[in-house]
Amino acid sequence: MAISLMNMEHLEAINQIDIRTNSSPWSKDNLQSSLEVGHHGLVSTKDKTITGFIIFSPMPPECHILTIAIDTKFQRSGIGTLLLNKAIDQSKAMKIKKIFLEVRLSNETAINFYNSFGFIKDAIRDKYYPGNPREDALLMSLSI
Repeated sequence: MAISLMNMEHLEAINQIDIRTNSSPWSKDNLQSSLEVGHHGLVSTKDKTITGFIIFSPMPPECHILTIAIDTKFQRSGIGTLLLNKAIDQSKAMKIKKIFLEVRLSNETAINFYNSFGFIKDAIRDKYYPGNPREDALLMSLSI
């Protein structure tokens, strides 16, 4: 498994992964815009196939994990751990002191995943996620 910097050539594959794994996926235009405004992105690859990605926005002394997704056939294989660890390492190198993220309140698997890294539960963001009905988000943070 290799981890590398995300670039514009990855957008189609990343968009397809997001569509398969996220109930409210970003559009390809949103993904492109995210990179254009300076957000950081990492992709994981296996045999030249993109298996997952993470996008984060460092604004020292803080960083915000914007999205992370692992393609369905590669989930539970450690790729999410690799990507999040790499994002944490890069954040430390940029003198980040705290990382924030939101996660769907109903996504217990993801909440447990973030807990395993030491993220703590900070607050609830009412009706944060789109849908009918809208879903609350759990705000979590990690001091590094």
